[in-house]
Amino acid sequence: MPQTPRYLTIKRYILDNITSGRWLPGDRIPTELELTQQFSVSRMTVNKAVRDLVAEGMLQRKPRAGTFICSPDDKAESPLLDIRNIAAEVQQRGQEYSNKVLKQTKLVADDEIAIKLGVMIRSTVYYSEIIHYADERPIQLELRWVNAQYAPGYLSQDFTQQTPNQYLSANCPLSAIEHTVEAVVPDEQVRRALRLGANEPCLLLNRRTWSGDKLVSSALLYHPGTKYKLSSKVSVATT
Repeated sequence: MPQTPRYLTIKRYILDNITSGRWLPGDRIPTELELTQQFSVSRMTVNKAVRDLVAEGMLQRKPRAGTFICSPDDKAESPLLDIRNIAAEVQQRGQEYSNKVLKQTKLVADDEIAIKLGVMIRSTVYYSEIIHYADERPIQLELRWVNAQYAPGYLSQDFTQQTPNQYLSANCPLSAIEHTVEAVVPDEQVRRALRLGANEPCLLLNRRTWSGDKLVSSALLYHPGTKYKLSSKVSVATT
């Protein structure tokens, strides 16, 4: 019989300690160096096991602190009535932010895109697809359409260094936002990008933003429903 890969043995060891209750949510697991010595393997092998569990939402890396066990109810949270840079949100939670740019291109607006952005059919628009990660775990798939007239430098930006939100906020100051949220059954593209299980729910935030009276951007923001939540706080005047 083929031998079980060593990284799977380490991964199973960590999972067994979690499921048995020996290690509890919030506990720090042994360091990669300690696991390397314990299992007599390379650092790369240990790192592969830990990375897999981070991506699956079982572990959370905290810079300069170590790797910790996630709580089942530990969900990333974003404000519903505001727009914040996702990179800053992730870093404020003590996690490491990264992203992967899948597409950054020019399109000719069809009927659907023209309605999204309030432009004429066959107008030039810019489009990007980006997966955002927290500790190597995907937390958002961003599909964004941008009015090329109002953000002419969009395609020349390096979105691994700054997010579309950062670029648009600096060049098209926000004056109004429109949000709608719904639970959706993700298609194969979304499931693959967010590493969702077959029956895992997905939250879709549909966002449009204005600068002055100009509709600048329309975005579909997909989040894994088991690991993400949206919140709002509204002040109510009393008499």
